[in-house]
This record gives sequence, C-alpha cells and structure tokens, in this order.
Amino acid sequence: MNERPKILVVYYTQTGQLRRIIDNVLAPIRDKADIVFEELVPVEPFPFPWKKQQFYDAMPESVQGTPRAIKPLKVDVQAHYDLVVLAYQPWFLSPSQPTAAFLQSDEARQLLNGKKVVTLLGSRNMWLNAQEKVKGYLTKAGADLVGNIVLVDTSPNLVSVITVLRWAFKGKKEATWLLPPAGVQEKDIVASSRFAAPIAQALEQKSWDNLHPQLLAAQSVDLKPNLVLLEERGVKAFRFWAKFISDKGGPGAASRQGRVSMYRGLLLVGIFVLTPITLLSSLIKLNLKRNALQKEVEYYKGIRLR
Repeated sequence: MNERPKILVVYYTQTGQLRRIIDNVLAPIRDKADIVFEELVPVEPFPFPWKKQQFYDAMPESVQGTPRAIKPLKVDVQAHYDLVVLAYQPWFLSPSQPTAAFLQSDEARQLLNGKKVVTLLGSRNMWLNAQEKVKGYLTKAGADLVGNIVLVDTSPNLVSVITVLRWAFKGKKEATWLLPPAGVQEKDIVASSRFAAPIAQALEQKSWDNLHPQLLAAQSVDLKPNLVLLEERGVKAFRFWAKFISDKGGPGAASRQGRVSMYRGLLLVGIFVLTPITLLSSLIKLNLKRNALQKEVEYYKGIRLR
C-alpha cells in the first residue's frame, strides 16, 4: 500500500487572508495527502491593525533583511516531506519579516535542504523583488523551487493603495460605496482551488519538471509590464530610505523617528506621482523595447534565479 504524500505548509499571516488562500488551494487534495501546518510566530508580535508610525518604521529591517526574531518551529526539521508550501506576504517589496527570519534560520536550512518547494503569495500587487529574495534564500538552503502561485488584489494600483492602507490602519477590509474590498478578491481566493490538480499530479507521479508550466497554464502568475518598471524604481527608493533611516538607530528608536516621518510623508506622494508616469513610460518602452521588457516579464513569471 502506497503511503500518502506529506505536505508541510509554512506561513505567517496577520489578517487570516493568507490562511484562507492556503486552505482553498489545498482543499481538493486534503483527502489525498497528509498536510502539516507550521505558523511562524514572532517573538515580539507585530500589531494589527497597525499604528501608522509602527508600520512605516518596519520598512528598513524588511528591506535590509534584518527581521525581528521568530519563535522556534514546532515541526521536526528532520522529518520527511514530499513538498513544502511556503506561503508569505510581501512587506515593502520584500518578504515579510517573519518569513525572512524563518528563511535565514538554521532550522530552515535543515528543513528545506533537498526539499521540493512551492511558493504561494498573497499580495497587493508588487511581489517581484520579494520573490527574488525568497529564491535566493531557498537556493542557499539547498531547496528546489518547483512552482510559484501569486494571488493579488486586481483593483487598479492606486485604488488598492487606498484600500490596503485602510485595512492596515483601521482593520476595515469590506467594500464601501466608493471603494472595493481590500486585499485579494473573494472570487479569486475561491478559484485558487484550481491549482490543486497539478500539485496532486506532481505528488502522485513524483515528477516536478512540469508543475510550474502547468500552474502557469492555470494562470498562477499574471504580471503586467508596467508593474515591472514601477517595482524596479520602487526598490531603489526603498533601499535608499532603509539605509537613511537605519543609520539613525534600530527599530522603534526615537532617534530615527524624524526620518521615518519624512519617509512616511513622501511615500504616498511618490506612489501617486510615479504610477501614472510609469504606466506611460511602460507603454513607450513596450513599443520601443518590447522584446527586452517581455523577457523581464517572462523571467519574473518563472522560478529560476538568475
């Protein structure tokens, strides 16, 4: 009698949305596999809803990869798993601090070495740099990334900025007569169960080469060219501000709060100014350098690390 495949899900969620995404993706194969859930728990919890200054003060360490510590894992890091699902949310164009803390830990290196990994993201819409960092961490841990699934807020970029900040600071996810609900739309969460079939097939056949192409065929990653350009510009700005702020002290330090406030004031202005400019420039670049930009889109939709 064949043993049921074993899946480990490692995740961190503040709002519960990511856990709902996980449950919907894996629901069709719950009776075909043994699934273990490992929720990452920060030693010092992050608040939700956030206070505004605390939220922006979390940016430098997120961007620089110096996260707040997490509690030891409950799972046996030496145990066998046929697949690890790493589910995470980007923070400031980087993996969330609990995710980064896990991926940099000795426990992760022991757990992930030689394992097949599928990454599962719940994001506003900008996730490229975060996934690049995660690819790097997985490579260092000796893991084999075999698939990527990205669920995003499909509202227009500037609308999603407003709704996600309302959710983050006031805890209000629901739609109003002016605004759609924040986060990944409910219909997209429910529809994510379509990704279970190729995962189940890969587990059954113990063959992983075709998993990501099959996930892509099921529209696991939808990426607009203008977001590639917008994120490239955003990453440069975040790196500058991360260093500028952290030069004045560590997380929560009074000495750096003036610089955090400067960043906080300029960020939204930058987003609302850059988005239409980048949309226009991406249309120009798409016409002038269509092949180069399309190659970038195809690269980010893939799972290899250049």
